[in-house]
Amino acid sequence: MAEVIMYSTASCPYCVMAEKLLLNKDVEVTKIRVDLDPAQRSIMMERTGRRTVPQIYIGDTHVGGYDDLSALDKAGGLDPLLAS
Repeated sequence: MAEVIMYSTASCPYCVMAEKLLLNKDVEVTKIRVDLDPAQRSIMMERTGRRTVPQIYIGDTHVGGYDDLSALDKAGGLDPLLAS
């Protein structure tokens, strides 16, 4: 199963929904809390070109935020990406 990394904050409802969707698929999520470490937010922004959370990586693939993750799941593309 692919490694899943999620940039998040403690008070982000979209982060909670993204983590719940992934946990329902029995996926372990490594969270990087950008609210606790401002340097990580800078890294996230440089890496993704975005400033909002969550920002989700599955392996080397940048999925995007919760809406992107949910759309990928509904389109049937999430499970194969997780399996790679």
